[in-house]
Amino acid sequence: MTTNATDAAIERLLFEREIEKFLYREAELLDDRRYNDWIELIAEDIHYHMPVRRNVKFGEQHRENSDSESEISWFDEGKRTLAGRVRQINTGLHWAEEPFSRVRHLITNIQVGDLDGDEVPVRSNFYCWSNRLRDEVNVFVGTRQDVLRRDPETGFKIAKRLILLDQNVLLSKVITTFF
Repeated sequence: MTTNATDAAIERLLFEREIEKFLYREAELLDDRRYNDWIELIAEDIHYHMPVRRNVKFGEQHRENSDSESEISWFDEGKRTLAGRVRQINTGLHWAEEPFSRVRHLITNIQVGDLDGDEVPVRSNFYCWSNRLRDEVNVFVGTRQDVLRRDPETGFKIAKRLILLDQNVLLSKVITTFF
């Protein structure tokens, strides 16, 4: 390997590690219920979307996820709505989070795309476990397709997040979890 190729490979590894650290920090903020710090990682123009998943016939995979333009989604939010959810939970009066849930996010299989200007596509898988009260347990498993934007204060901001759950029927009574 030439010096230039070695330098480029090292630079790429450092860039990928920087993104991994950002995603792990985000998970830690959510798990520690530091929602005000988490919302600072969100870009002002974010599209935070979790479509409803459907079981479809072979050849109809294009219909598997609901369309945010014409169909209902589990989440289809911007920063203003996300910040409102954070404010509501932080009051301590949110019925679905009183008492609060214990949540753990496991982030894995992080795949970093190529930097395009100040944005980079990132795909990751997640396992999110939540326990509330004595016996209320919820498990969410899926993949996230993010667009991260460089930011001088936080390293990155989440400019877009598509959350694809692996289940198409949610057994949870409510979804107060951020993904």
